[in-house]
Amino acid sequence: MPYIPHTPEEVAQMLSVIGADSIDELFDEIPKELRNDGLDSIPARQSEMAIQRILSEKGLLDGTPMCFAGGGAYEHHIPAAVWEIATRGEFYSAYTPYQAEASQGTLQVIYEFQSMIASLTAMDVSNASLYDGASGLAEAVLMAIRANRKVKSKRILMPASVSPVYRQVVETIVKNQGISLELIDLDSDSGTIDREKLTAQTEAFSALVIPQPNYLGCMEEVHELTDWAHEQGALVIGLVNPTALALLEAPGNWGKAGADIAVGEGQPLGVPLASGGPYVGFMACKQKLVRQLPGRIVGRTVDLDGKPGFSLTLQAREQHIRRSKATSNICTNQGLMATAATLYMAFMGTNGLQKVAASSVANTQRLMALMEKIPSVSLPFGKQVFHEFVLALDVDADTVLERLAQEDILGGINISRNYDSVSGHKNLLLICVTETKTEADLKFFAATLGDIVKAIKEGE
Repeated sequence: MPYIPHTPEEVAQMLSVIGADSIDELFDEIPKELRNDGLDSIPARQSEMAIQRILSEKGLLDGTPMCFAGGGAYEHHIPAAVWEIATRGEFYSAYTPYQAEASQGTLQVIYEFQSMIASLTAMDVSNASLYDGASGLAEAVLMAIRANRKVKSKRILMPASVSPVYRQVVETIVKNQGISLELIDLDSDSGTIDREKLTAQTEAFSALVIPQPNYLGCMEEVHELTDWAHEQGALVIGLVNPTALALLEAPGNWGKAGADIAVGEGQPLGVPLASGGPYVGFMACKQKLVRQLPGRIVGRTVDLDGKPGFSLTLQAREQHIRRSKATSNICTNQGLMATAATLYMAFMGTNGLQKVAASSVANTQRLMALMEKIPSVSLPFGKQVFHEFVLALDVDADTVLERLAQEDILGGINISRNYDSVSGHKNLLLICVTETKTEADLKFFAATLGDIVKAIKEGE
């Protein structure tokens, strides 16, 4: 619904029905001293054609840099049909569908989203109402505390291999509820959870968070970690990348019994990068925990005539607005992003998702091989990764990124501040490669990076 016209006749009809003489009368409660009679600093109005040209020219100023940055938000190809459909007025303007008789289309889309996420994660049930992956992880932590009644502990084991941003968000949300996050260090050789420090835990804990792949792109030993946590009486929260699940073992199949909760960021599923958002978190769980699952849950049923229908189920609206006593404090459905993700998964299908994941892995391995040939550059955590890896430099990482930007390349994320003490390196870049990169792109990036590192070493 990009444009809704109101003719003078329609405006007059509206005012007549309301009983007002003018539009200004609709705002008569605003005191005159607070009203602005004119916007002197705003230029004179221009035609639609002129405005479109101005905005297009300003958009070009941003450029179209080659992106090798990830860290939780990823550049993937999005079929054109996804947003052509998602931005139809019926979806674009839809709000949380409490009124089932008027919202069957939106409810069905949410139901399909839940079904696809449940299948992708190998879980029994999914929701469709998390703001993003970071706050979704916080909701998973709160859910684990509520659900694990066997262990009366408010301790959560949070590995350092979880994104620093995610950890900060979780801490912000749960710290005032008496929940403590016990940070588990990284193994400096593998870039994964330090097993010795993990198993040295002696106090009871409610849940262990297992990222797969982790923030550094490395693969955790999910089966062993899941079984160990369950042996301690704890729940397992799997923090996963949905694209990676097209190739990797789903959290519902980890270990002997599977993870109890799966959560993650749905942005890779058809949501473009857009200067920090929007995002859409997802969460799924085992059937035994469904009553503790936050957010919207849509069920499929039949009406009196036997026709299929959809409605919100299991939860009352009021539980979402009761602050700390609520199952969830989330009230925004993120329905538009969930719609786009549903369309993306439907268009791509199982084979398409697998091809995207496999192509990303292959491109990543190709780039790693090129990077190994560059002097003063190394791979501190090896090559067992999905589509991200850490690069250690002998020169200042920020300077490298600045010079790459001058070449119209987003060359990764400087993670030195968070992980230099673990790897022994002071300059670490997190590099991401997806299916969008060609062989020429990879060679150009590697060659440019090599030239920049060499120039910095030589003092140029």
